[in-house]
Amino acid sequence: MVSTATWLRYLVSKTQFTLATGFKNYKGGHLKDNELSDFIWKHFLHGKMTFLHWNKGEEMAPTIAGNGATLLVRRIPIPDPTHVYVGDVVVLKNPEKPDDYLVRRLAATEGYEMASTDEKDEPFVLEKDQCWVVAENEKLKVKEAIDSRTFGPVHMTNIVGRVLYCLRSAVDHGRVQNSHFSMRKDSPVLEVELDVDEMAKSHKA
Repeated sequence: MVSTATWLRYLVSKTQFTLATGFKNYKGGHLKDNELSDFIWKHFLHGKMTFLHWNKGEEMAPTIAGNGATLLVRRIPIPDPTHVYVGDVVVLKNPEKPDDYLVRRLAATEGYEMASTDEKDEPFVLEKDQCWVVAENEKLKVKEAIDSRTFGPVHMTNIVGRVLYCLRSAVDHGRVQNSHFSMRKDSPVLEVELDVDEMAKSHKA
């Protein structure tokens, strides 16, 4: 049973999310002046802040099972350092294959100094709107990990969402460990929108 306080926090988050999504579509030319208010009202009443994403691959093991997992992902309409944080597990567009999506841990954002283990490589600072994402499976070689160690910094706009929950099987599922800030912000969204039965039905494994 969701408490009143949680519902209020959820409604505040949903209002912010709906306004951000509406104005993003408006500025992007996808909505006309007379369509904006209808879009916001409709999405506030009927839209969800989350979506399900199927992920398969060893890159994020053991956090996410290599044989496949269904993920509950919170949409991030404005992916910047005030909405997504270092330590978050994110879904992002693959910079080398824009039609594909990767699930990786956000390791650094703009202003962070990046230093290589190879002394031949000069340290550098991530520029505005850049981020660094990494795979977590330490057993993989760098080239197998397919992360910023191979394709370099990624633009923040590649990030589409933050992973909140992972379902490996109908009896093996749980919350994904993100940054402290995100865990707190996402709690009401998770309580209201998490449906394990729905996730299990969508599970491909």
